[in-house]
Amino acid sequence: MALGKIAIDTRPLKESPDFRKLFAATLLSMLGTWLTSVGASIQVYDLGGSSLHVGMVNLVIGLSMFVGLLAGGVLADRVDRRALILRTRAGSAVVVLLLTVNALVPSPQLWVLYVLAVAAGVIGGLGSPALMAVTPALVGREHIAAAGAFLTITIQFGAMLGPGLAGLIAAGPGVATCYALDAAGFIVGAILLSRLPPLPPDPAHAADPDDAGATQHPLHAIAEGFRYVKATPVIRGLILVDAAAVVLAMPFALFPEMGEKVFEGGSITVGLLYAAPAVGANIGALVSGWTARVARPGVVLVCASSMWGLAVMGFGLSKHLWLGMLLLVVAGFADTISEILRRAMVHHYTPDRLQGRVGSLWLAQSTSGPAVGNALSGSFGRLIGAGTTLTIGGVACVAAVATTGAAEKPLRNASLPTEFPAAGEPHDPAAEADPSDAPAPEPGPPVAHDAAVPPQAT
Repeated sequence: MALGKIAIDTRPLKESPDFRKLFAATLLSMLGTWLTSVGASIQVYDLGGSSLHVGMVNLVIGLSMFVGLLAGGVLADRVDRRALILRTRAGSAVVVLLLTVNALVPSPQLWVLYVLAVAAGVIGGLGSPALMAVTPALVGREHIAAAGAFLTITIQFGAMLGPGLAGLIAAGPGVATCYALDAAGFIVGAILLSRLPPLPPDPAHAADPDDAGATQHPLHAIAEGFRYVKATPVIRGLILVDAAAVVLAMPFALFPEMGEKVFEGGSITVGLLYAAPAVGANIGALVSGWTARVARPGVVLVCASSMWGLAVMGFGLSKHLWLGMLLLVVAGFADTISEILRRAMVHHYTPDRLQGRVGSLWLAQSTSGPAVGNALSGSFGRLIGAGTTLTIGGVACVAAVATTGAAEKPLRNASLPTEFPAAGEPHDPAAEADPSDAPAPEPGPPVAHDAAVPPQAT
C-alpha cells in the first residue's frame, strides 16, 4: 500500500482554515488541561496530605462534568455553537485564573480547589458537545475521519508532554505558573475560535419558532437523545463496544503495581508504562489515512477494540518490561483507530439537530467508562493481583466486543461517506443501513427534521 494512502490525511488542515483554528485551539487546550490537572493534583496532595483528597477532587470533576455534558448537549442543539464554545472558554479561563490566585496567596485553601473543581467540570461539560458538533460543518462529512485523527493527536500530544512539563514547572516556578499558562492557552484559543463563522445547530431551522426541539423541556430533549441512541443500532453498538473495552480492560490503575512488583522497577518504570499507550496512540493517528476509505468501519472498530483487549491480556501475562511496553503501544494504537472510527460514525449517523445531545452522551460514556474501569481493575487487583486482573479483563473485553459485534448487524454493515449529494440536496445516512433494521418511529411531539449531516473538553 502506498505511503500516501496510510499516512494521516492532511486535507482537513490544508483545505479548511476554520479547522486549522479549531485544531490549534484544541492543541493549546489539551496541553493546558494537563498542566492544570497535574498541578492541581500536586497542590491538593500538599494541602490535604492524602491521596484521598486527590481522588475526591477528580471524582468531583468527573461527576460535575457528567452533568455539564448532558446540559451542554441540549444547548449545543439549540444555540449558536460558536457562541457557546466562546462563552465556556471564557468561563474556563476565569476558573483557571482563580486557581492561580488561590495558589499565589500566602495560605491557599483546599476548599477553594473543591469549589473550582465543580465549576471546571460543569463548564467543560457545557462546551464539549458544541466543540465536537462543529466538526462536520468545518471540514465536510467526507473528511470527518481525518479530522478525528487530528483531534486525537491533540489529546495524545497533551498526554505525552503535559504531565512531565507540569512536574518540571511545579518543581520550579510552582503550580501557579501551571495555572497561568493554562489560562493563557484558553485566551489564545478563544481569540482563534472567535474568528470562526456563526455555527447554528441547523441553519435551516435554527430561527424557526415552531421548531419543537427549541421549545421542549430540557429533560425531554435529553430523553430524545437517549431514544435516538437506543433506536439507532450503529450508534448503540459502537457505544456498547467502547464501554466493554474501557470498563472491562482498563489497565492504568494497575501500572504502579505492575511496575513495582512484576517488572521490579521504580517511578521511572511506572512513568514509562503510562507513556507507552500515548506513543502507540500517536502512531495510530499518524498512519490513519486509510480509515476514511475503509469499506466496513464497524467491522474494523470491533477488530480494533478486540486488539485492545488482547493487548491488555498480554500485558497482564508479560514478565518483561520491554514486552509489556510493546503491548501497551499496541493497545494505544488500537484505541486510537477505534476512537477515530467511533467519532466519525457518531457524526455520520446523527442528524444535525441531535449532534449536541448524541455527542454529549458519547462523551459522557467516554469520560465515565474509564473511571469505572480503573475503579474495577484497582479493586480486583487488590484481591487477585494485577496480572490476573488484567488477563481476565482482557479476555472479558474480547468476548463482550465480539458478542456485541455479532448481535449488531447494522454496526457490521455501517459505512462512511465517500460521495456526497450536490449542495442543498438532502443526505440521509440511515438510508444506507439495512432497511429491515431501521428503528420504528418514536411517539412524541413533532420535530423539524433536517438533512442528516458529531479528547473534547473545552
